[in-house]
Amino acid sequence: MEIRRISHIGVGVRNLGAAKRFFETSFGFKTVEESTGMGLHVAFLAGGATPIELIQDEVPGGTIDKFIEKRGEGIHHLCFEVADIRKAMEELRSCGIRFLDQKPREGAHEALVAFIHPKDSYGVLIELAEYPGKTEAGFDHSCAGSAQRES
Repeated sequence: MEIRRISHIGVGVRNLGAAKRFFETSFGFKTVEESTGMGLHVAFLAGGATPIELIQDEVPGGTIDKFIEKRGEGIHHLCFEVADIRKAMEELRSCGIRFLDQKPREGAHEALVAFIHPKDSYGVLIELAEYPGKTEAGFDHSCAGSAQRES
């Protein structure tokens, strides 16, 4: 399996606006994209080698709220960009690793994504992401003004 890089680190938060302000004013991160969908409000921040994805539920009682109730605000998942998500899933399954997703699904930035069950990865929720049609790292998180895929 080819892992290209750490795509991003997902952080579960109660207040997306306050969390954005913290990372922007404390560390100089820039918000490069905000979106809503699948019950989540998400902001991608760039400011170093690895972007941060801040995640808040759109309505109370969702997945992120349950995560925060159990573990508190903080790192929710780690995302690895892979060259071929189906091949990666097949290889990992052959090692006995289980997935929360039975097959890849659409994620942010036109990626195909799948999550590894945290019980099989030392308590860490790991997301795999493939950016179809790209031969290099798929999402350019360095753009300070807007989110763009590499051409």
